[in-house]
Amino acid sequence: MASQDLTGTLARYMVAAGKQGIPRNAALAARHRVLDSLGAVVSGARLKPGEMAINYIRLQGGTPESSVLATDIKTSAVNAALANGMFGHADETDDFEPVTKSHPGCSVVPAALAMAERAGSSGEDLIRAVALGYDLCCRFLLALEPDSVRGGHRSAEGTSSTMGSVGAAAAIAGLDEAGMRYALSYAAQQVSGIWSWVRDAEHVEKAFDFSGMGARNGVTAATMAEAGLTGVWDVLEGEHNVLQALSLDPRPHEMVQGLGSRYFVQETAIKPYSVGYPIQAALDAFFTLQREHGLSVDNVDSVVVRLPRDGAGVVNNRSMPDVNCQHMIAVALMDGQVTFESTHDYGRMSDPATLAVKDNVTLIADEDLMDPSAPRSGKVTAILKDGRTVEHFTPHAYGTKENPMSTDDVNSKARLLMEPVLGSSRTESVIQMVNNLEDVAHVRELVSCLTLSAEEMKAASFSH
Repeated sequence: MASQDLTGTLARYMVAAGKQGIPRNAALAARHRVLDSLGAVVSGARLKPGEMAINYIRLQGGTPESSVLATDIKTSAVNAALANGMFGHADETDDFEPVTKSHPGCSVVPAALAMAERAGSSGEDLIRAVALGYDLCCRFLLALEPDSVRGGHRSAEGTSSTMGSVGAAAAIAGLDEAGMRYALSYAAQQVSGIWSWVRDAEHVEKAFDFSGMGARNGVTAATMAEAGLTGVWDVLEGEHNVLQALSLDPRPHEMVQGLGSRYFVQETAIKPYSVGYPIQAALDAFFTLQREHGLSVDNVDSVVVRLPRDGAGVVNNRSMPDVNCQHMIAVALMDGQVTFESTHDYGRMSDPATLAVKDNVTLIADEDLMDPSAPRSGKVTAILKDGRTVEHFTPHAYGTKENPMSTDDVNSKARLLMEPVLGSSRTESVIQMVNNLEDVAHVRELVSCLTLSAEEMKAASFSH
């Protein structure tokens, strides 16, 4: 069923990708995703999933190879990848690939960073590793066919994060073809994740399922292969292979089609708002109407939000504020804006004033919006108290590949997320270094700006 020597084709590309440059536009996209992911990691360290991950990793000890960001902890690369991965999806700040619905950055960047610090790699090495990780993350899901994965009650996000992370980690390790084959096999054995994360009310297991688990798995697989452990040679096409195991409709060619010319690091969407991705286009449409018509609780009678059916199901009246579409539209209407703080304010979910506004927000799962060319669109209709009806449709929210975010806006988003934790000076150093990542001789220089001393940890406050 699979292409002949598919594993070998991919493994040989992985060897080359760790050594050769990538196009300028892909490198720019990689820098943006590294900075965006670091913003998610640093801010996530101060949320409940982050605090729990920190407490857990402190108990593990470990050879001091890699840093747990926003802390004073140095532990094994595997443990650091796990913790930083959980930070990266402690909320809904990380990037998202609209076709596969994967979240590459929150696992790929922590895996690459842990390995790069351990190995003493350069910023350029990090860029190459991250680009390769994004490719494997998205291509693996395309090869499995994302809807087929979800149709089997499996988490596509947990599945893809392991493969993305092993790509990044193995690139930093500099494995040869045999090592890459074995790393892919060890990663495939660890691929897991079921769709039960939708019932996680506190985003803690979700942080593990989406990113911590995958980052840990990828670094584990790469370091095992690096240590000389052998394994299965042809995990992508041999008997009982991983594509057959995880999909009823596998498309093996997707693993290698366009390698070296199509870079998925250019295709993910960076979120302007810290909310679940299906809500991004809805907020974009709402704020467009707000600017044009001055929407407020005083002049709006009701709001109707239409989202593609699959996206609406993810964000319909969920227990977490940042993945509850009706709640976030109500907050936007009341506050005139959406902030990191308001998207994590659980108290407002039971506030009578907020609930009164939310009762006038209706979410409709619209089959007509199930468009593969705009998989995460949103349409908002506001019925005003003077009888007028205004409407706006956003096919591609700001931050998508069709409507990309500028470097200045990526910097601004990262600054807002990191500065409360790292302070102004460290944050500006991080932004400057990532914007010029190819010139960073040692990733450890970057990491030093992303960690805190024991004294600073004691002074830091958690905001969950």
